Amino acid sequence: MLTAQIRALIEGETDIIAKMANVCAAIHETMGFFWTGFYRVQDGELILGPFQGPVACMHIGFGRGVCGTAWEQRKTIVVPDVEQFPGHIACSSLSRSEIVVPVFSKNGDVVAVLDIDSKELATFDDIDREYLEGIVTGFR
Repeated sequence: MLTAQIRALIEGETDIIAKMANVCAAIHETMGFFWTGFYRVQDGELILGPFQGPVACMHIGFGRGVCGTAWEQRKTIVVPDVEQFPGHIACSSLSRSEIVVPVFSKNGDVVAVLDIDSKELATFDDIDREYLEGIVTGFR
């Protein structure tokens, strides 16, 4: 149901920031996660984009933390326990598990990542990965 709502929200919208803002608001409001947002690829690093939740890290390097690793590997990363992820960047000590989904342009470049954090361990699984990957295809 959320996927259909998000598709309707962003259908026909050409501004990527507007899309990101409504997507993260819809996910955050519906699912009640701790932090939901986007980091945009700009000048060789990830820059904080639209988000819902507490303040966040503003710059993340390529290959650093879960977000930078998802960008580097060009694939979704599900982390059941962030304390066990080598090089995890702790923007908040309250974050316990995380999923990061790359957003691809029409030509296949990673243009952003969708980052969702939970206060609970092992919140995310392959079902979340599948649906979130489907949601971000709306950015192409």
